Amino acid sequence: MEEHLVTIDRDRALAAFHRYVEPYDMRNPRIALKIDHTLRVAELCERIAREQGFAPAGVDVAWLCGLLHDLGRFEQLRRWDTFRDDASVSHAALGAKILFGDASSREAIAGHGDAPTKDAPAGDSEPAAQAVAMPESAAGTGDSMEDERFAQHCRQAGSIRAFLDDPALDDLIRAAVEHHSDFRLPDDLAVRTRAFCDVVRDADKIDILRVTCTDTVETVLGVTEDELLASEVSPATEDAFFEHRTVKRDERSTPADYLVGLACFAYELTYPASLDIAIEQGFLFQPFERPFGIERPFSQPATRFLINQMDGHLRAWIDEQD
Repeated sequence: MEEHLVTIDRDRALAAFHRYVEPYDMRNPRIALKIDHTLRVAELCERIAREQGFAPAGVDVAWLCGLLHDLGRFEQLRRWDTFRDDASVSHAALGAKILFGDASSREAIAGHGDAPTKDAPAGDSEPAAQAVAMPESAAGTGDSMEDERFAQHCRQAGSIRAFLDDPALDDLIRAAVEHHSDFRLPDDLAVRTRAFCDVVRDADKIDILRVTCTDTVETVLGVTEDELLASEVSPATEDAFFEHRTVKRDERSTPADYLVGLACFAYELTYPASLDIAIEQGFLFQPFERPFGIERPFSQPATRFLINQMDGHLRAWIDEQD
């Protein structure tokens, strides 16, 4: 799986990443959050790959895939002021187009490339978007000179060649970026490519748990504590939890559904090392125990009972994995 991998210059790649994000508004806490998230995901990719026995060259490639996985988030936030793919574009598809300069990348970067997405589980996970035309009014900042300046920045600082020269890894990195938030990976991926995609997807899920459980409910969900605690778990989300799978976007209709969707990440971590790391970090049970640090229980007795039942079920399932 690890043969023919090129050498990764981490110092160069990290410097290129910081050059890429430099023009974005660092005063925006969501920009800072995504930079920190990216660096943690890269570190998690490195750790998962190493603990799963990847060769040193493969560990470096996993780290680089993690570093690049969310490159599209910065333009998504600048142009649409959201991290919601269903309200803008697929950040994964946009990131891949920024990196690899597809024939459609100029349009994607300028704001015409991807359609809103649907049917995704909780957190960052989204399916790849279809490349269809988007109305000009739906994209961009409204400042054509500003948009063109950032389009040029993306074409130069965001090119994969800014991070490494050898094109031998292009297809693998493209897949890892483009598919990191798919609901399911394509069936036709090569074994080696799928292995790296799974590392990135695992690392991303682990850190989404961390970010969400250390932020506020207002920031993450846009609701108050009282609204969260008054919500119920929908039947579709309950079914997904006990079926041991992630929750699709159209199965979530309440704030409580979002918490359950996060807990479901545990079921679909591919590598044993990933589950070990998630348990070690201590965020797996927080969606049920103290969501967003909230100590108060859910308002409705039926919801409290179900959440407690889910907490016990998840703990029992994790114990069975040892």
